[in-house]
Amino acid sequence: MFEKVASETPAVEKTLSLAPADLLRQELDQVSYVYNIIVDFFANYTFQLIGAFIIFALGYIVAGKISNVVLKLCTKHKLDVTLSQFLASTTRMLIVIMITVISLSKLGISVTPFIAAIGAISLGAGLALQGLLANYAAGFNIIIIRPFVVGDTITVRGVTGIVKEVLLAYTIIHDQDGVAITIPNKHIVGEILHNSKHDSLLELTVGIAYKEDPLQVITILEKIIDELNIVGESREPQIGINEFADSSINISIRLWTPTANYYDAKFKAYKAIYLALKENNIEIPFPQRDVHLISQT
Repeated sequence: MFEKVASETPAVEKTLSLAPADLLRQELDQVSYVYNIIVDFFANYTFQLIGAFIIFALGYIVAGKISNVVLKLCTKHKLDVTLSQFLASTTRMLIVIMITVISLSKLGISVTPFIAAIGAISLGAGLALQGLLANYAAGFNIIIIRPFVVGDTITVRGVTGIVKEVLLAYTIIHDQDGVAITIPNKHIVGEILHNSKHDSLLELTVGIAYKEDPLQVITILEKIIDELNIVGESREPQIGINEFADSSINISIRLWTPTANYYDAKFKAYKAIYLALKENNIEIPFPQRDVHLISQT
C-alpha cells in the first residue's frame, strides 16, 4: 500500500503544477464566451434596442403633450379642478402603458406572463386592502358623478364644512373654525349628503315685549340685515314672527351667508340688532313669572 502511494506522488505533483495554468485558461475561455454572447446580442438586437428606446421616448413625450391638451380642454370647458387633473393623469398613464407594451414587443418580449402576474398580485392585494380599495372606488365615483365640487359646503354624517380637496382615497373639508377634517370617501358615497353650495343657513332669534309693535320691529330688522351685507347671493333673507312665547314675541331671521364668514356674520348681526332695538327704545324682555298666593281662612 505504501508503495502505491509513493508511485502516485509524482503524478499529483504534476497536476498541482499545471492547475494554475489550466485555471487561467478556463477563466479566459469563460470571459471569451461571455464576450461572444454580448457581441452576438448587440449584433442581433442593436436595432431592436434602439427602436424600442426611440418608441418609448417619443411615446412618453407624446403622452405628456396629450395630457396637457386634455387638461386645457377640461379647463376651457370649466370642469372641476380635481376631475380635470384626474382625466389628464389617467390619459397619460394609459398612453405610457400602451407604449411600454409596444416597446417590449419590439424586443420580442411577451407581456402575457407579466399581465398574468399582475392579475394574481392584484387579486391578493384586493383581498388584503378591501377598505382602502373601497375608498378609491368611492373617490372615483365622486370625481365622475360630482355630487359636490371644491368650494361647496357639505354636511355628511353630522360633519359640516367647505370642500377644499377631493382625492381618490379621501376628501378634505374645513369647518367654520378653519379646522381641516379628513373624511374617507367610502363614508360619503351612499350616505345622505347635504350640499348648500357656498353658503350656510344662519338662524337668529330676538324677543320683544308684548307692548311693542312686531311689524315695526320686522321693518327695522330688514333694514339692518340689508345694510350689513352678510347675505349670500343664493336666496333672500326671511324675517317674521316665529312664536308668541310666555314672556315675549319671538322674531326669527333666516338668511344664507358665506360659510367662511359664518360666525363673523352672526356676531355682527346680533350686535347691530341690539343697537337698533336700543336706539328705537324697543324693550327686550327677560323671562318672568307672576306668583299669586291664595290664603285660606
